[in-house]
Amino acid sequence: MSAKKQFNGSADELESAFYDAISKADLEGLMALWAEDEEIVCVHPGAPRLVGHAAIRASWEAIFERGSVHIHPMQLHAMHNMFTAVHSVIEEVQRKTNKSQDMHILATNVYIKTPQGWRIATHHASAAAGDPPLDLFKASVLH
Repeated sequence: MSAKKQFNGSADELESAFYDAISKADLEGLMALWAEDEEIVCVHPGAPRLVGHAAIRASWEAIFERGSVHIHPMQLHAMHNMFTAVHSVIEEVQRKTNKSQDMHILATNVYIKTPQGWRIATHHASAAAGDPPLDLFKASVLH
């Protein structure tokens, strides 16, 4: 794995960088935000659990094949200590269809403080009640 840049900001700033990378379909920027540990975990709505850099990278690469995804995190509930931050957010995903629909995703983001700064350890997302399940790799916009 290539050297990652130092990210000494807060977990909140890392989360902002995470959603910014998604909105730009910036695969390299997104993957640079993850912890170096091979036990990192990502769960996309309706999809199986992915463990490790290769699986997570492949999933985001497939998602970005259709372009960027515009996600606005809101209603943050955060728990922080010196080395861990757990953020529960509602993600408003803007889908560009002929009816311009928004959908909501419930997400938990776990950040850990490493010698390189804050990094993502887990991103777990699921469709909110009332939203139809997503086939992430076929949807025009997914996450």
